[in-house]
Amino acid sequence: MDRSWISTSKPGDPQYEVGIREFINFAMKNAGDRSKLPCPCFKCHNFLYRLPDEILSHLSKTAFDRTYTIWKWHGETNEGTSTTAKGTHDDEGLNHNGGNRLEDMMRVAQDQFNENPTTFERMLSDYEKPLYQGCKKYTRLSVVLRLYNLKAGHGLTDSSFTDILELIKDMLPDENVLPRLCNVSRYKKKEGVPAKVLWYFPIIPKFKHLFSHASNAEKLTWHSEGRKKDGKLRHSADSPQWRFIDAKFHEFAKEKRNLRLALSTDGMNPFGNLSSSYSTWPVVLVTYNLPPSLCMKRKYMMLSLLISGPKQPGNDIDVYLAPLIDDLMTLWEKGVEAFDAHRNEMFNLRAMLFCTIQDYPAYGNLSGYTVKGC
Repeated sequence: MDRSWISTSKPGDPQYEVGIREFINFAMKNAGDRSKLPCPCFKCHNFLYRLPDEILSHLSKTAFDRTYTIWKWHGETNEGTSTTAKGTHDDEGLNHNGGNRLEDMMRVAQDQFNENPTTFERMLSDYEKPLYQGCKKYTRLSVVLRLYNLKAGHGLTDSSFTDILELIKDMLPDENVLPRLCNVSRYKKKEGVPAKVLWYFPIIPKFKHLFSHASNAEKLTWHSEGRKKDGKLRHSADSPQWRFIDAKFHEFAKEKRNLRLALSTDGMNPFGNLSSSYSTWPVVLVTYNLPPSLCMKRKYMMLSLLISGPKQPGNDIDVYLAPLIDDLMTLWEKGVEAFDAHRNEMFNLRAMLFCTIQDYPAYGNLSGYTVKGC
């Protein structure tokens, strides 16, 4: 099939219009039982799923993604032959839908780099480009991800990790280099390490990312549309507190996609050694819109904060919770625009903190109440 139209023509040209219709026919032929397919327009980059007519409309207005040369998301193999899509891909091949979950990572990256499209384009290129000419097992980005997993899993220092990168670089064929993500430089440890370190993982892009998947967007309305309502208590949505919130905040309850969250935190020693004076406090958000079988699944439990230092945060934990509280206030008071891939529409997403889950000492820190002693 001639694909020169992708690079030689643009929306509105007769050659381009013929080309995109040939693409739609090819994609529908290999769609299997799927009704929605990845959209390869320049804006969607195969990360948003749409109906064939919507894809045709997008491609008629926006240029076809020029980096998408092998139509692997629409049934084509690396050899250029087509096969009926089943929604699964080779775990070790260039599609990487398995253990390292590159596709999910790229979807999150797209949300994070909306204001810097050049960075995302470079990452997208590394995501699709083989590590070297003829390599079918790894892409440039997948090998970096595996190397970083190796570094984290075995506690490698930055200097030893850099040595590994240099070794791999020497082993690669000439004219092939690792992506810029791998350029880790040696550094000297600076004096005056802060007493505590805070990592915040912004929650708003993650919530928007959840709704960008049609299956997840459908599951997030389970509490309203899929729950068995017979008066028995099986889920938080059956509780008096849930009904009280529905009655008090009508506008919030009217939109069934609005999120009700639980916040859970506690301290731990990551080194597993009681003689080591160190404390790490993860702060996790749980989404109660989901059915009971999914609420506590790792995929839907969102790590939002990590507070790390030689001592626990104690009653000062509110200082470290500030960035999370700011985003929660935004989601409660104004909301954010999000795309629902299940209903194929934009909507105003809001969220509220439904409850907290912790032991009594952590409850005392979070609430400011005295829970022990006199």
